[in-house]
Amino acid sequence: MTAVVALLGALVCAGVVLVVAGLRVRARPVAVQRRSPTAERLRPLLKKYGLRLALGLIGGVVFAAFTGMSVMLLVVPVAVVGLPVLLSAPSNREIDLLQALDRWIRGLAATLPTGRSITDAMRLSQRSAPELLAGPLALLVARLDDRWTSAEALRAMADELDSPDADAVLAALALAAERGGTGATATLHALADSIQDRLRAQREIETERAKPRLVVRQVTVITVAVLALVMVFGRGFFAPYGTPVGQVILLCLLGLYVMSLVVLRRMITPRRRERILRGAR
Repeated sequence: MTAVVALLGALVCAGVVLVVAGLRVRARPVAVQRRSPTAERLRPLLKKYGLRLALGLIGGVVFAAFTGMSVMLLVVPVAVVGLPVLLSAPSNREIDLLQALDRWIRGLAATLPTGRSITDAMRLSQRSAPELLAGPLALLVARLDDRWTSAEALRAMADELDSPDADAVLAALALAAERGGTGATATLHALADSIQDRLRAQREIETERAKPRLVVRQVTVITVAVLALVMVFGRGFFAPYGTPVGQVILLCLLGLYVMSLVVLRRMITPRRRERILRGAR
């Protein structure tokens, strides 16, 4: 059994070396090679998780050779790659977008008292646009220069941002642009205050969502560490799992725990809300 595990370990290590070497090979400029869609999808994943996968495979070989449980060749790489993803905080684009919109709206409100219209202020704001809005604002200005109305250009920008919160902000901005200079500054200040209230609520929600995630992360780390130490120093405890049937049962138990982490992550991931602005030209 040890010889088989050693052979498998050598093959796995050789495969890891070949994968890493393949990722570092640069495309030759002489000929353009067609890549399959599957390879195009796998390449970013390998670049992002390639190091973790390599470490997991090496750890799996070590644990399989030490414990005599060949199932570790699968369990350890999956744990090394998957657990950080399941236990990490899900990205919340809405908070970053609201911060960028707040900065943009306040810049517009500061520009209006100089005598510019909202449309002119939007053109001028492109110079100091937040990074998240730089691309959409550049397209907004291009559309305005191409004789789009403010409402049409803002609807197109809403489609690009694809966010219910951005829809609310851009809809209010479109109404203010249609009314002209009448009360535009007060409208923008009120809009900025509304964005701040929304940001405050989002941050409080994120704080509450982080509490169960932190507890589960601590429990998982402690459990994994204890199990690893027991496998190394108390192998008799895991002797029943050394049989083929025992390894299948072990996989089932670990799979149930992973499924519970997946369910937890889905519960704390912000749900997508319906938009209120759709369709430009």
